[in-house]
Amino acid sequence: MLVEDAIYLGTSTRPEYLHLGFGNRHGLITGATGTGKTVTLQILAEGFSNAGVPVFCADIKGDVAGLAKPGEPQGFLAERAEKIGFSDYTFEGFPTIFWDLFGRQGHPVRTTISEMGPLLLSRMLELNATQEGILNAAFKLADDEGLLLLDFKDLRSLLSHVAERRAELSAHYGNISTASVGAIQRSLLVLEQQGAEHFFGEPALEITDLMRVDSQGRGYISILAADDLMRSPRLYAIFLLWLLSELFEQLPEVGNPAKPRLVFFFDEAHLLFNEAPPPLLAKIEQVVKLVRSKGVGVYFVTQNPADVPESVLAQLGNRIQHALRAYTPKEQKAVRIAAESFRPNPEFDTAEVITQLGTGEALVSVLEEKGIPSVVGRTLIRPPSSRIGVLSPAERSEIMAMGPMAHRYDTPVDRESAYEILGKRAEQALREAELAAREAEIRKLEQARDKALARPAPRRSTRQTPVEAAINTFARTVARKAGDSLVRGMLGSLTRRR
Repeated sequence: MLVEDAIYLGTSTRPEYLHLGFGNRHGLITGATGTGKTVTLQILAEGFSNAGVPVFCADIKGDVAGLAKPGEPQGFLAERAEKIGFSDYTFEGFPTIFWDLFGRQGHPVRTTISEMGPLLLSRMLELNATQEGILNAAFKLADDEGLLLLDFKDLRSLLSHVAERRAELSAHYGNISTASVGAIQRSLLVLEQQGAEHFFGEPALEITDLMRVDSQGRGYISILAADDLMRSPRLYAIFLLWLLSELFEQLPEVGNPAKPRLVFFFDEAHLLFNEAPPPLLAKIEQVVKLVRSKGVGVYFVTQNPADVPESVLAQLGNRIQHALRAYTPKEQKAVRIAAESFRPNPEFDTAEVITQLGTGEALVSVLEEKGIPSVVGRTLIRPPSSRIGVLSPAERSEIMAMGPMAHRYDTPVDRESAYEILGKRAEQALREAELAAREAEIRKLEQARDKALARPAPRRSTRQTPVEAAINTFARTVARKAGDSLVRGMLGSLTRRR
């Protein structure tokens, strides 16, 4: 059943294979909750890994982590293998790297504010058009003035700086209002309370670390712990879109490779498209369309094909459809749309079969010779070789400690960036303002003294006049404060010398 250059999916009236040469033509895995989508993702990840193709996927419920450990003999697995004639069925674990935006169940994943860019960050912050324009202006100012944006405190400092210079900057970048800047700051606070500050900083993720193979030539499966992350669904969607965009930007063109360089599974794909503005949808469509030539296959996993826009759906050549329920008119329409997306099989009514599929059963149509979709087949999906279920914390920790990413990203780095640079500028401006004020006051007192000394005195006295006493007292104060300022500058501290 297992053959070279293809992944065995299961058996319909014939063995069904996904050919590696078409693996980067993208795909779609759909079906209602509990119909077997996760196991299908699991066997695809196993197949790609065995073929030397690295995989990235999110683990929504914690059970995808079972890929790291061999499965255990169970009656229903043996029964399925026997029923489909899968004589090559064995149990094995796969090379796995665990990631986690919060650094709890995997190695931390970080990027910088600068790398994220204003478009995706605006989407993450749910900004309106005016606020997005101001954020774009802030990024442009940071580029123009060499301000490195690494984390949230850099962005907050930059926005405060923009607000202070709004009158000046409005002439160059368009109108900037304090109210809009404040709204962006409040959105940052909401995102920070959701834990997003863990995502921004250094060391930033190197894309090449997602594209590793082990000593046996098997592709590493990178698994993102997403059970906590799903509490912030917008952050989850934007993170995966950013990652896909980075792959597109950084990888070279490879044309039509014999197998993908990386396969990317986008689970809960509807979160990416919900309420996405047209400019973002256009960017998603462009990335999906063009990333294929970089050797990256994108597989969307969702409940219903209608969750994916038509413009993106048209790019997905390999399709696995698990059961859909059709109790309402809207659901019935979705079933018809799903059925029409397959190349018909004269042996059955596709729309009818979609509602009758059992757990672990799916309609399968993949690209074959010359990129033509195969006739849809009602397929019993093969059982996975890895564990079906979760890992214990001890098992996860052991895999992380022995893996190639051990200690590489675990310790954050905070180098000089916009926060520190703008802080130094503000401190310098304050010192200069204080010095200017002192010099102005001295000049004023000197003028008063000169005016007083110019008057004829009836007699000479050794006693100081009130003006002279004030001048001398102020001069001593200025000298003392100047000395304090010098000490602060030399010691790098704001502590005064007593």
